[in-house]
Order: sequence, then C-alpha cells, then structure tokens
Amino acid sequence: MTMTTSPTTTRQGVIELGQVSRWYGNVVAVNDVTMTIGPGVTGLLGPNGAGKSTLLHMMAGFLAPSTGTATLNGQPIWRNHEIYRLVGLVPEKEAVYGFLTGWQFVLSAARLHRLPSPADAALRALDLVEMTAAKDRRIETYSKGMRQRVKVAAALVHDPMVLLLDEPFNGMDPRQRMHLMDLVRDMGRAGRTILFSSHILEEVERVAEQIEVLVAGRHAASGDYREIRRRMTDRPHLFRVRSSDDRRLAAALISDSSSSAVALTAQGIEVQTVDFRRFTRLLPKVARDIGVHLWQLSPTDEDLESVFSYLISGPTSGGSR
Repeated sequence: MTMTTSPTTTRQGVIELGQVSRWYGNVVAVNDVTMTIGPGVTGLLGPNGAGKSTLLHMMAGFLAPSTGTATLNGQPIWRNHEIYRLVGLVPEKEAVYGFLTGWQFVLSAARLHRLPSPADAALRALDLVEMTAAKDRRIETYSKGMRQRVKVAAALVHDPMVLLLDEPFNGMDPRQRMHLMDLVRDMGRAGRTILFSSHILEEVERVAEQIEVLVAGRHAASGDYREIRRRMTDRPHLFRVRSSDDRRLAAALISDSSSSAVALTAQGIEVQTVDFRRFTRLLPKVARDIGVHLWQLSPTDEDLESVFSYLISGPTSGGSR
C-alpha cells in the first residue's frame, strides 16, 4: 500500500517571506529575511541556534512574524486556518505522546484534518515511512529514528502540498536515513514544496536541489548547493602546523602564494591560506624537500559557525532567489 507522492497539477505551494523578523524580548531570532521557497526540495542550512526552527514555525503558521510578511500562494500564513490543510510540519522537538501507539497518533492527526477516510489515510502514511509493522506499539517504546518517522507520517497524513521538516534525519540509523532521503527526493520531483533544515552540509548535498543558508538569524546565502559548497571550501582557512623545525618550515611556506600569513607561536606555526587545495598539496612536498618532519596539521576555524559566518562577510553573500 502506498501513498501518492504527486499533488494534482493545480496544487502548487510557493512560500514567500518579505523582510521577516522575529524576536523574543531583546533576543532577535530571525533578522530581516527575504526568501522564496517553491516546488522541489530546498535545504535550510545553518549552525545550531541560527533561527531555522523559528523560520519554519513562521512558515507553518505557528508563529507570527514580529515584522514583515509571510505568505503561501499569495495568502497570509498567520491566522489563516486554511493553511493547515496545505502544510505539514515535522518539528525538531518531540511532538508525540508516548502512551499512544503509532497507529493512534497518526490516526488522530487524520481525524483532526477531518479526512473522509481517516483510517485509510493513516495506514497509507505509516506504510510510506515503513512503520506499519510497529504501528501497534506504544511510541514510548520507539527508538529516536522510529519516533522521527511516525512524526513524518502524521505530517503527511493529509497529503499536503508543502512539507516543512526540522532536522528530520536526527537519530536515524543509516538505512532509515537513506529511505527518508529517497522519499523526500521523490516527493520533491513529484512537485511538492519541501523545505528541510539541517546543520550538516552532507545531508543537504544529498537531498536538496537548492540551499538557503541562515546564520545568526540572517539570510547568508542562497542558490545551488554546488556553488555554496565551493564558496565554503574556497574561503580563507586557518591551520596550525607542528613540525621538527617550525622556523625553517615557516620560512619555506611564506614564500608561496597559497598562504597569506604565516606566524610562529608557542603552539607551532599558524598559517592562513587563500588557496586551500594548493596548500594541502604543497605542505607535505615542502616539508619533504627541506627535510622537516610534520607532526601535526589541524584546522583552527572549521566549526560550522566559522564556516557559515564567512558567507555573511563574503562579497557575494546574502540576497534571495
């Protein structure tokens, strides 16, 4: 038994955000974001705390923008109850009742949507996420990955044109991840509008056709994931190197154009590179040629916040598609 992954030709979902901000007291969670999300699979990429969940909740109609506009197919999202017929949301936080079985949870969602045949819709949704065999178990006995899948089933039970997924692959084993990734891709190809958030670039690369990057509540970059991946890879990198003769190695490295700055410190050599690929090829060759042994090579700025923040400060960052 399968659920159709193709909405009718008249069902298209286009979400538009116009200079949207959301704050809580003095804390700004989303800052002046303008963005358009259309049919297909879009990845919302950013480090933890970037504002991704807040943005998704505004798109789903569960949060009001403090300023700006959020629309679906030209209609306001906030306080528009018809939106809930068109949108499915899978929140990152647990939104399940452990005392219910998977079947009872998804069936309740179908009944809340007042579907003509809630039992059939619930069974189709559970089958779609491969949870039919476990449907009669209490959710409190489920693994994290199983709870994620039953949440996806509840979000799909009314066959929405727009699906919003907040960190959907968290806690899943490799087989579960591959199955959900394939499902998301198939639904995107069938014309649904799917936006899923992640702080892991690899997940977005494998699933999304388009990427929107959010950093510290700001819209940092937008476009094809290959272009954004290149910009992340080609940004300046800071490395720490330790060797048998740091002074000699530093002198050899500073003469090459791949390094913009080389400094000797108590912990070794700090090298800022402007050509990451050239530097990684050059370092072992230079060390070998001058007879120096490499003991350690480690990046000092590879955390996600550093990587994404570069997109904000870069000359071509920002904007919406």
